[in-house]
Amino acid sequence: MTQSASLQWEEGGQVCSARWHSENGIAPHKKIQIADDTLTADIAYRLACEGTAMLYKGDFQNARQLLQALARRVDKPSKKSARSDRVAKDKVKSPLDTFNLHRLAQSQRARILGMILIEINGDHSIPLRRAPNVAQACLEAYGEQTAPYVISLRELLGVISAHEWRKTGVQVLTRGDEEVRIHPHYGVFSPVRSEYIDLVLKAPLPEAIKQNSVAFDVGTGTGVLAVVLALRDIQQIIATDLNDRAIACARDNMNQLGLNTQIEIQKANLFPEGRAALIVCNPPWLPARPSSSLEHGVYDPESQMLKGFLSGLKNHLLPNGEGWLILSDLAEHLRLRTRQELLDWIEQADLKVIARLDTKPTHPKAFDKTDALHAARSKEITSLWRLTSK
Repeated sequence: MTQSASLQWEEGGQVCSARWHSENGIAPHKKIQIADDTLTADIAYRLACEGTAMLYKGDFQNARQLLQALARRVDKPSKKSARSDRVAKDKVKSPLDTFNLHRLAQSQRARILGMILIEINGDHSIPLRRAPNVAQACLEAYGEQTAPYVISLRELLGVISAHEWRKTGVQVLTRGDEEVRIHPHYGVFSPVRSEYIDLVLKAPLPEAIKQNSVAFDVGTGTGVLAVVLALRDIQQIIATDLNDRAIACARDNMNQLGLNTQIEIQKANLFPEGRAALIVCNPPWLPARPSSSLEHGVYDPESQMLKGFLSGLKNHLLPNGEGWLILSDLAEHLRLRTRQELLDWIEQADLKVIARLDTKPTHPKAFDKTDALHAARSKEITSLWRLTSK
């Protein structure tokens, strides 16, 4: 936890303060009202919409129920708002408009639901009735603390959920009769979409691997693709990332899987030093600005990582080596990027496409007709582009 901003409020005729933390980068709230179990959902919704945050001092489980009630009100707006939304939708003429409206709605929803605040002690305990033991979950997300801090209840529930995912892990493949599970940390994108893992499993390895069994995994995140390459018997793998949480997560996964001697985790901007027979990269698929640290696994502003990978790939490939770019075409269906732009960047990097493996996503959103982006998601293709130097 690096933020040093302070949050102030009045309680019992005294001015109180605590450190404020927000993974969304939200500034400390200026208007704060003490809330307890007497606060109704309708009043809470009005306060949240007006920009007043509520520091909850009642029963923790009641606070959760209040947040759920706020979510129902956000997701079922007034008739006047519904009419306005219908008028706005009638004016939408492009998938890009739909995407922008969707992100705006998500932002507004997050702002309102983030107005219920919880104070947490320096030992990560919660001084509320019926509060769960969240010490380990908060320690994993925020590290050691010495003083009380305040976060939104919504963020806290995300921390608790991430802790459960970290304990359980995500099954990504099997090795003989054994499940191979990846344990994502808080703030690191979870490998829940198995289709891109299957592509890396099935793609034919380059001939250069026979002479130099060395691979790089650029932007490793949880380390899942490095693990897949290791299970394909590549002898030396260097996996890189710039995010400290990702570095810690990947190293933890290598420890649990016993792959430390085969896979080295480095903190680096894209490529490590040297060259490899195979370099894989699964950059964020949508060229848009992330609104929180948790969205960096989804959004790549102005396709910076994608273009950086392509432009530097040639200089890090061994002769007859390949670069594998794993990328969805969802951005193309949303008009955020064109296929021609991608092909131009490949050409400008002095690369050529020798093959492409395609697959259809199988995650639930691809089939959810109520999803705002369903029209684009229903057409989505995930591809592994096999690239080599010209």
